[in-house]
Amino acid sequence: MIRLVLVDDRAVVRRSLRRRLLLEPDLQVVGEASTGGEALTLVEHLAPDVVVMDVAMPGMDGIEATAALRRVVPQSVVVLLSIADDAQTRGRAQEAGAAAFVHKSGAIEGLLATIRQAARHEQT
Repeated sequence: MIRLVLVDDRAVVRRSLRRRLLLEPDLQVVGEASTGGEALTLVEHLAPDVVVMDVAMPGMDGIEATAALRRVVPQSVVVLLSIADDAQTRGRAQEAGAAAFVHKSGAIEGLLATIRQAARHEQT
């Protein structure tokens, strides 16, 4: 079972992701956060396998939160989601230690495959 934490400042996005991920027998959503700061606290407590996190959030964005999570809970990997798909954002995500970067407009099957690869600590 792959344990997940969802992080997005929009509740509707978290709710939609949760509903879809619950259909997968090998995935379990164990927590949700709406900010990078909440994510740090939650992930430190739950130590999930994978954190699925939005890049654009107020305050501490997903890239800053990823860098902090990698220091605090290195066994949890981060899959970043973003509507911005440019070289600069992807570079910042990689530097922060994200396991993968997925464009929000992509098919859910791509996100599911990426989550599973990240959980196995495979490069995506």
